[in-house]
Amino acid sequence: MESCADQLPERAGARDRLLLAGGAVLSDVELLGLVLDAGAGTSAGLELAERVLGAAGGLARLDRLDRRACAPLGRLWPRRLALVRAALELGRRAAAEPLAAGSPVRDAAAVYAHFRGRLPQLEREVFYVLLLDGKNRVQGEVRVSEGSLTAALVHPREVFAPAIRAAAAALILVHNHPSGDPTPSAEDSAITQRLRQAGELVGIRVLDHVVIGRGRWASMAEEGRW
Repeated sequence: MESCADQLPERAGARDRLLLAGGAVLSDVELLGLVLDAGAGTSAGLELAERVLGAAGGLARLDRLDRRACAPLGRLWPRRLALVRAALELGRRAAAEPLAAGSPVRDAAAVYAHFRGRLPQLEREVFYVLLLDGKNRVQGEVRVSEGSLTAALVHPREVFAPAIRAAAAALILVHNHPSGDPTPSAEDSAITQRLRQAGELVGIRVLDHVVIGRGRWASMAEEGRW
């Protein structure tokens, strides 16, 4: 059976190939060129995309573009930067699989899917807590802290106070590693043990600590780090 890609003219532009065969057939430069060129797919858009990717340091760092790095965008940089950020945010939201209130949390993969649209691209470590009821169903989430993860920054009071107010029976700790490598550090392990001990005192179980990286995650419970 003939596919859409087989029907493309030899010299079809990026826009036509995107519409007929999907985004997978386009390069990073072509996709970004369409965003910056408002879908026109001109050679000027491709040239601009190449300069922007170079200034950002590659596609993985595109969401970290700042004003200085936006020099290649010219005097229209605020509008073009807004387009890039909007496209990235739409992609993140489409990739995420949020856990709705009342949804059961079955494993760390579900936790990763819930947070993968928000945490992997951040430049700083952000610490969240998922609040669960007695059947491990989501009651809500709380953003506890932001910055380098230290025992002083992640205080048991800030973790358990909202859990107590919500009458949560259990919780899951979640934070990101900006390096992209989710391997838990010695500090991660120390904080986890401290919070587990605090949980035992107040009667709220700490079920897991999930570390989010780029495209992968680590579950301290599933890896036997308990």
